[in-house]
Amino acid sequence: MNTLPPFHLAVPVWNLEVCRVFYRDILKCKEGRSSDHWVDFNFFGHQLVIHHKPKEAETNHYVNKVDGQQVPVPHFGIILSWENFKIFSEHLKHKKVKFIIKPYIRFKGLAGEQATLFFYDPSGNALEFKAFKNSSHIFSK
Repeated sequence: MNTLPPFHLAVPVWNLEVCRVFYRDILKCKEGRSSDHWVDFNFFGHQLVIHHKPKEAETNHYVNKVDGQQVPVPHFGIILSWENFKIFSEHLKHKKVKFIIKPYIRFKGLAGEQATLFFYDPSGNALEFKAFKNSSHIFSK
């Protein structure tokens, strides 16, 4: 059995403090090192860094249709266990996170059946959290 090493992902944010609070207090990610221009987080066992980037003119969000939903591209996130997905999605509802795609079951009854949800962070980075009904189907065709 291979142990998957943590990934590292750096994303731009236009308001470092607002996003720091969002990732720390809403998503419950433990904060690590930081400076005036970036903050490290433990993103479900992986390293996520938010980097300050001045806000530019409003940009369009791009989407691709998946299972009848408008999925934002690009996006990032994590695969949770089925039970942890339920707990986490309820936590997000309690925190009044505005969903792009509310929690639902995608590909029901098919290989790859999954619970999924999408939302934006305060700087417009799209996040997806999902869980597979059968984790051995993560890469199934």
